[in-house]
Amino acid sequence: CEKVGEWEKALQLFFMMAESEVQSGTIALNAAISACEKGGEWPMALHFFSVIERSKVGVDTVSFNSAISACEKCGEWEKAMQLFKSMAQSMVELSSITLNAMISCCEKGGE
Repeated sequence: CEKVGEWEKALQLFFMMAESEVQSGTIALNAAISACEKGGEWPMALHFFSVIERSKVGVDTVSFNSAISACEKCGEWEKAMQLFKSMAQSMVELSSITLNAMISCCEKGGE
């Protein structure tokens, strides 16, 4: 679902997992964030990011990259910057994807 941009279907599957009490791990939550990012649904992407943050699963580089990219694609550079700072404070490893998304974000935001 994520790869073809069908973010609504990805979210339906995620919620079905939750209803059937299937444990959603980092991979499932990251896929949900990424599906929202590809669908231009940055608020929903940030919602799933916060779910991971509060869970015992914890965020990883992919979680941050997907959330930052969602903000970047929708011009939410301030939110992306907050995530970037949080990533550094959390000591989560940065990647070239992280840095490219932040460069693009700052460029789009005129910063």
